[in-house]
Amino acid sequence: MTTRKLKELQAEQSYVAGLYARLDAERARLKDRYDAALRAPVDAQDGGTLVDRDATVRGLAAQMDRLNVADHGLCFGRLDSRTGERSYIGRIGLFDENNDYEPLLVDWRAPAARPFYVATAANPENMRRRRQFRTLGRRITDFTDEVFVQPGEATSEDTAFAGDSALLAAVDAPRGAGMRDIVATIQAEQDEIIRLDHPGVLVIEGGPGTGKTVVALHRVAYLLYTHRKRMESHGVLVIGPNPAFLDYVGRVLPSLGETNVVFLTTGDLVPGLHVTAQDDPRAAAAKGSLKMLDVLAAAVADHQRLPDSPLPIELSDVTVQIDAETAEWARQEARDSGRPHNEARAVFTEIVTYVLTERAIARIGRGWLTRDDRNAWEQLRADLVEELGENPAFTAALDELWPLLTPERVLSQLYSSPERLATAGADPALLRADGEAWTVADVPLLDELVDLLGRDKAADRAAERERRAAADYAAGVLELMVGREDMMDDEDRLMAQDLLYGEDLAERFVERDTRDVAERAATDRDWTYGHIVVDEAQELSEMDWRVLFRRCPSRSFTVVGDLAQRRSAAGATSWDAMLAPYVPGRWVYRSLSVNYRTPAEIMDVAAALLAEFAPGVQPPESVRSCGIRPWSRRVAAEELPAAVDAFVREEAGRDGTSVVIGPPGVPGAVTAAETKGLEFDAVLVVEPDRILADGQRGAAELYVALTRATQRLGVLHTAPLPSALTGLEALVPAGGQQLT
Repeated sequence: MTTRKLKELQAEQSYVAGLYARLDAERARLKDRYDAALRAPVDAQDGGTLVDRDATVRGLAAQMDRLNVADHGLCFGRLDSRTGERSYIGRIGLFDENNDYEPLLVDWRAPAARPFYVATAANPENMRRRRQFRTLGRRITDFTDEVFVQPGEATSEDTAFAGDSALLAAVDAPRGAGMRDIVATIQAEQDEIIRLDHPGVLVIEGGPGTGKTVVALHRVAYLLYTHRKRMESHGVLVIGPNPAFLDYVGRVLPSLGETNVVFLTTGDLVPGLHVTAQDDPRAAAAKGSLKMLDVLAAAVADHQRLPDSPLPIELSDVTVQIDAETAEWARQEARDSGRPHNEARAVFTEIVTYVLTERAIARIGRGWLTRDDRNAWEQLRADLVEELGENPAFTAALDELWPLLTPERVLSQLYSSPERLATAGADPALLRADGEAWTVADVPLLDELVDLLGRDKAADRAAERERRAAADYAAGVLELMVGREDMMDDEDRLMAQDLLYGEDLAERFVERDTRDVAERAATDRDWTYGHIVVDEAQELSEMDWRVLFRRCPSRSFTVVGDLAQRRSAAGATSWDAMLAPYVPGRWVYRSLSVNYRTPAEIMDVAAALLAEFAPGVQPPESVRSCGIRPWSRRVAAEELPAAVDAFVREEAGRDGTSVVIGPPGVPGAVTAAETKGLEFDAVLVVEPDRILADGQRGAAELYVALTRATQRLGVLHTAPLPSALTGLEALVPAGGQQLT
């Protein structure tokens, strides 16, 4: 490093050290406020004060979290304008309180930071220089400059510190266990999408390695920065293809200071449900279709029965019967009410009760009671209604004709019964021996059934009665306290009823929910989010989209995917087909065309495969080369395990990550589906011909497998290579001959 650059580096380090001092001071100030809020006296009788105190504590904790994550890479660059002004760009904004709140550090999401990401020599945005820092902890280790002037205008000062792009340094670095944020290296086409001013549905499509996932996550951070009041209280939902992917991307938003985020797969959208099985393609396609709406409605209606023969109900003075005619009238009235099934049971019960009491009164009052004697008639009716409500045979009859249902009961009985499937007009492929062996495709159906069935109003009323009883008891205690003067102070005493009412006293003993937004949202099926990110969105079915749009009434979505990588039989063949039912003509499409992950040597192999199974799709253009050619090696079947082990051992001695991808059943390998959205320094693909044997779905899986590597790709095979992969460099096994 030259003396001149060393002096520049020391000057930059001095400035950044001042930023960290300001950060530490702000953190200490917030910590004092946090500790004071925790110690603040709270009137135990004032629930409102407790809630306010908890909200204050949570708000201060969130602010401290944002400052804590800024510790790593607090400042990552500088902008020099053509007029000589300097702006430092970083993870958060810091201001000089002693100088009219002049910005010391500009938040990367602020409008003033935009030129840092989009300025070029052709369009300099009134900037002369962009300086990008490389840091280790709180120390700047190096920096490089990009100058936005024409070659003839550049001075020696402008070009003194030019160097390798920070982007290339980042993409060449070994991969770790989790996705890293790209806040310091956002590219212009990515920045345009991140800052796009569109409040509705944005679709981001891009091939492997284009950074669409990380762009979507940075867009969430940007939206939370610009619309925090509107979005933060409801939180953000991120939907991913599998738990490994969610673990991989789960650090990005917290690293940007955003924690009110829920990470789920589509299989997690019904809280408490455990997915234990997998559908074949035909069943998955059937379950994902909107035709299932009619099937589910018919399945619920199938439980609304008519008696095969009259059901006798013995009362104290008379026996009455529920016949088919009565049940049919009651059923029709209940259906016409428009209420969900469980709530409509009240209508069904009301009609049946009316008919039975009319018949019972006519028999009991024969010869002595007429309708003119209204009081006696109504009193007898009230007695009969009460008796019916306590009659086990009547309750059993209602449960037989109009049972209270759960989504799980409806769906499991549908799947395990050929007769119910036929009655509901369902595809016979849905039949299975264990009706409760839930799959991912069952989740949107169970969620749909929650709305079709509705709540159990009787249970809700029981809970309300219990709450009221507690309030009445507390009111009695309060009245007793007021009546006992020996429990009060002297003439200046403050009476108990001046402080709280009985219901307030009762609610003091109700457990308060102190969880943060993300914790509450993840366990509440009825929670609605301020924004939803859907990754690998091409895999979602029509029924999946219904679930997600129910979760976000504001229709604020960032949708990320690549139609060429679709493997699900129920997935998207076009974005408009999936989105038009909810936002017809109101969604925006953006594409990413540059591959930042996959080197050109590997992308050439993947592109040859893409040309065969999706000839109309243009592969993304790789931004770099790695200098390492992908290889293939054919081995005998008995040699395959040893060859896989040799790859694993070799990669274990290197920095970075590696994975073995193969068809189901290959020892030590994971399927391509399990690696969707992930990236590794080295990838070994095993038996590509067996992956391709699954047709279009298999071709998409092999394309995914080939594009996970950032540095090294190898292929092991026992059968001849598929034609699309014959361009791989053939390697001879050590001590042996290449098989042909």
